[in-house]
Amino acid sequence: MVGSGKLSPAKLDALRAALKEARFPKLPRVALSEKPVYDGFTYAFVHGGYEVATDDVAMPAGLRKVLGALPSLDAS
Repeated sequence: MVGSGKLSPAKLDALRAALKEARFPKLPRVALSEKPVYDGFTYAFVHGGYEVATDDVAMPAGLRKVLGALPSLDAS
């Protein structure tokens, strides 16, 4: 739903499933690549009382699914 500020029920279900599959309690608190990626992104995910910081390179697979389930930041 572009511009509504809400996910469709199907997309919300997909996000909830991705969050559950990510298993936040089992993830490292910080997962960063050994070498800095100067044009990369760093992310902070917060869910269920857990916070995980990661970058594009070291992002655990479960968090990639979460990121993919989130709405795009593209303003177009």
